[in-house]
Amino acid sequence: MTAASAPPERRTRAIRLGPRSWLALVLVSAVGVAGFGWPFLAPPESALNAHAQDAPWLFAGLLVLLVAVVAATISESGLGPKAVAMLGVLAATGAALRPLGAGTAGLEPMFFLMVLSGRVLGPGFGFTLGSVTMFASALLTGGVGPWLPFQMLAMGWFTMGAGLLPGPDRLRGRAEVVLLAVYGFLAAFAYGTVMNMAGWPFMSALASDIAFSPDASLATNLARFLAYCLATSLGWDLGRAAVTVVLTLTLGTPVLKALRRATRRAAFEAPVTFGDVPR
Repeated sequence: MTAASAPPERRTRAIRLGPRSWLALVLVSAVGVAGFGWPFLAPPESALNAHAQDAPWLFAGLLVLLVAVVAATISESGLGPKAVAMLGVLAATGAALRPLGAGTAGLEPMFFLMVLSGRVLGPGFGFTLGSVTMFASALLTGGVGPWLPFQMLAMGWFTMGAGLLPGPDRLRGRAEVVLLAVYGFLAAFAYGTVMNMAGWPFMSALASDIAFSPDASLATNLARFLAYCLATSLGWDLGRAAVTVVLTLTLGTPVLKALRRATRRAAFEAPVTFGDVPR
């Protein structure tokens, strides 16, 4: 059989999501959208805006519980010992990579590893990996706070999205690396934007032209939010996106090969059996 006629390589998934897992993901994502975007979704006369200082804390607490429920539901879908081992190695690596650029214009090399891991191991593993990695890195760097549940959910979306990109079994080579680089660039900005949405309402008590105002119209708050992003995070988001693109283009091919080789050897979809103990 020639290379041109060889069948496409089938992606081995560490976690195969069932209906319950997808339902849990959809529900937590819907609550997450509300948690991130409530300043734009709630009208000025809404009772939620009357508690603008409390709402971020309430959503943070709720997201902690929901992310835990999703992780448990995904685990029931078949998170075996080999997948747990792979999850631990990649989460530890990602957590160790994140502090390398801490405090330096958003230079966070962990993002490219999340993109490549989600691509190879699928959306279910990607969501779990993104959430666990962000939690582990927060413990490592002391970055635990009300923003952590939002970071875990946003990183879970970021990594899961890479697993949902087209052509997982057919697209290979430079075209796949370019696709992942483009996704990483856009998703890095999206991650920064949604995290801005999580932190922006905390500024509502400040007398500032870029702070959230519960009494302002939707158009006014959108303009304030855009100004807030440009003033506080554009440089960080650009740095994060640039590092993700550069690392994906330069290291993407060997890292993808290593991840795919590891998943083949792990044989996640093969059942684990134990033989008789020799006497």
